Formats: sequence, C-alpha cells, structure tokens
Amino acid sequence: MDQHRHKGQRGKLIRTLIQKGIRDEEVLKAIYQVPRHLFMDSSFEDFAYQDKAFPIAADQTISQPYTVAFQTALLQLSKGLKVLEIGTGSGYQAAVLCELGVKLYTIERQKELFTQTRSLMSKLRYNLRMKFGDGFAGMPTFAPFDRIIVTCGAPDIPLELLKQLKKGGRMVIPVGNDTQQMKLVKKDEAGEVSVENHGDFRFVPMLPNRSS
Repeated sequence: MDQHRHKGQRGKLIRTLIQKGIRDEEVLKAIYQVPRHLFMDSSFEDFAYQDKAFPIAADQTISQPYTVAFQTALLQLSKGLKVLEIGTGSGYQAAVLCELGVKLYTIERQKELFTQTRSLMSKLRYNLRMKFGDGFAGMPTFAPFDRIIVTCGAPDIPLELLKQLKKGGRMVIPVGNDTQQMKLVKKDEAGEVSVENHGDFRFVPMLPNRSS
C-alpha cells in the first residue's frame, strides 16, 4: 500500500533531487507520484526513498532516483510521445515514464524480472507494452520511436537502436564498461546524428543475445 508516510518520504526525496540539480518540474512530479517502495523487496521498504540504488531480483538493481530523474529530463518528454525503454528491470523507470503520459514500449532480457514486473505494472494499472527479449534488437515492429532510453551500460551505441530512432528524436544511453558516460544522441530532421556527453554514471551491463 501507498501510505501517507510514503508520500512524506517522497517529498523529502524530491527536495534532495532539487538540491542535486534536477529542475524539470514534470519529471519531479512524476517521481513524486510513483510508489518506489512497491518496486523493491519489502525488506528495503524503510530505505526506498533514499537516493540510492538497491539490489532486486536476477542480480540487477533498481536505479538511483537521481539517475532516473537525470535520464528522464534529458529525454525532454511530452505527452503522447512514443518511447522505447531498454531494460525494464524493476519497472520503476517505466512507471515514471508512464506518469509523464508517453506511449511506452519496454524490453527486459531477464525472464524472472520480466514476469515479476509485468505482474506489478498490471496491478498498478500502468498502461505499457512489455517484451521479453534482447534489448540490442529494440522493437523494430513498432519503430520509429520519438525517444529511446537505455537503463543499462552499453559498450557502444547499438546501430539497431539508432535505426529505430525517429528523425528529430533523442536517445539517452550510458556508454562504457566499468563506468559509463551518459550520452545524449540526437537525430536531426535530415537523419544526421550528434552525440553529447553528460557525465559519469554506473550501471549494470547491457548483455547481448541473452535471455535467461
């Protein structure tokens, strides 16, 4: 359940994110709306609104709220945009995207997580399309996408995902091995691609051709 105390803890989290430089009011509102504690093991409930990553099933992590806010703000979202997320994980980032009113398509390669998260998102009545499969391949059937967000560390920018990014679109992806550089990839109306760096982050790795 989402109780009054949880909302109070989310209020504190929002103040922390503002202090760390998050200014996008729509993103902050979306994070305030999402009951993060429901996306974590109950043993972590008391820590759910700390600005930290925590372990979840299948040796993965639920992202730090600051990272979720930072990536989401870089996307520059508006209602109705078609968004592809690579790495559904716990579903926390997906829930924030849904709160922003986008049409969300999301892929998870870990079967255990996919099953758990699909059930939770249904229970919380988030409307999205989930796929079990390889994130490197994207979802060509539903391409092109206005925005693409990758929530795991990639060794490089996958060409298949670039192909699925609409002209005028944006992709946010952490690239690197031990530490990743947050890249903002922009495709202009002529199809030309430019890349900006937005600081160092740490993510679990994006593994190709693995479904377990």
